[in-house]
Parts: sequence; structure tokens; C-alpha cells
Amino acid sequence: MNILFTLCGRAGSKGYKNKNLRDFLGFPLSYYSLSAIELYIMNNSTINVDIVLNTDSQELIRQVLQQNRLTVHVIERKPELCGDLVPKGAVITDCLIKMGTSLNKQYNMVVDLDITSPLRTRNDIENIINEKVRNSSTDVIFSVTPSRRNPYFNMVKKTNHGFERVVQSHFTTRQEAPEIFDMNASLYAYEPVFLEAGKPIFDGTCGIITMHDTGVLDIDSEEDFLLMQVVARYFYENHHDYGQIYNNLCTWL
Repeated sequence: MNILFTLCGRAGSKGYKNKNLRDFLGFPLSYYSLSAIELYIMNNSTINVDIVLNTDSQELIRQVLQQNRLTVHVIERKPELCGDLVPKGAVITDCLIKMGTSLNKQYNMVVDLDITSPLRTRNDIENIINEKVRNSSTDVIFSVTPSRRNPYFNMVKKTNHGFERVVQSHFTTRQEAPEIFDMNASLYAYEPVFLEAGKPIFDGTCGIITMHDTGVLDIDSEEDFLLMQVVARYFYENHHDYGQIYNNLCTWL
């Protein structure tokens, strides 16, 4: 099986500028994704893996290529894929097409790791790949966590008649409401043909893997970044699977 791992990061960010370049607990943020990939490769030696970075940031390219543990191919993002409204799927598709052409290879799966989501484990990567293999007809598998709020029960919206539930229901307990998940934007496993079709995720057949709820933080401010480090330090020190990622990085020094 041929798997393409993609890391995609723009030079700027409207929410939090240059967050992809930040050091996180002493290591570049991007290295946590690379560490998880390395651990996956070490545990799955029969699978052929390629890794590609797609970015318009020369600093991010230099940072990623400074590590000498993994071979990472680089695609310099073309200007038309750098806009704020460009869907990430278009960037991942660009990776698939260019890597397939340059290496003369057909990929069975494309797995995207979000650079700003460092709290994932090797098992999370194995789970999403195994789930995609088990459900080969699925177009995309993405990672989720159990939702902390439920639109059928304790989420409200403003209307002309005051505030009411987002989804109308008569549920009196959360347990009665349908199970809801948060997309945590950490991992996506794509069917290559679906990517090449250029369709939005929810135009395809979707599946999920559930990850441990580590706070579901989006890094859009300095406060988010600092809080994420507090959460991450706790998990790296107290949970073996998360600690593996950080401890593996320590061997890179």
C-alpha cells in the first residue's frame, strides 16, 4: 500500500500570524506531526510512505528540512492556492497530483495532518488508516471528539421570538438527544479519486474515528497557544501514547 502524508501550512494566518512556525514546548510545531508519522512508519515497515510539505513559506520549508530523520518532499504553493477562501482540499489534491507525477506512483490513500494540532498519537494515525482500509468505499475519514454541547439540547440561537434551541426538539436530557461530534481538524484520510474529483468533503461518503478529547483548541491567538502548551505538557507527562510523540522528538536532538 502506498500512502501519501501531507502537511500544509500557509505563510500567514488571519487569526494568528505565523502560527505554523512557532516553537511548541521546545520544538517546532510541525515536528510533532513528523514525530507521529515517524512512529507510524517504525511500526508499519511494510507500508510505503511518502511525506510532502505544501507551503508558500520559505521559513517553514527551512525549518522542516532542518530535521534529518525523515525525507520530506516540498511543494511550493502556487499563488492561486494561497487565498483565505481556498479550501484545504484543493491544496491536498495539488500534493497528490504533483507527487504522483514526480515519483511516478499511484497512492492508495492520502492522509493529511494539521500542523497546528500537535496532540495526536501514533495510534490515532493507525486508526484512521485502518478505518479507511476497512471501509474502502468511503471517500474520506476524519477525526472527531465527542461534542461538549448538543444543538438538540443545550445550544441556542437568536430568533425573532427570543432564543431557542439550534435544532428544535422536546428532549429533556442530553442522553435523549442524538450523539454529536466535533470535527477536531487533526486527521483526514482521503480516497485519491475523490480528491481528484475536486468535491467538498460532505459531497462524498464520510466516516469518522474518535480521538481523545484533549480540549479541542483551535490556535487562533497567543492565549490559545499558551493554553495548548499547558494541556499538551500534561498529556505528554501523564499519558504514554502522547508521551511517545514528545519523547521521540527528544531523540532528534
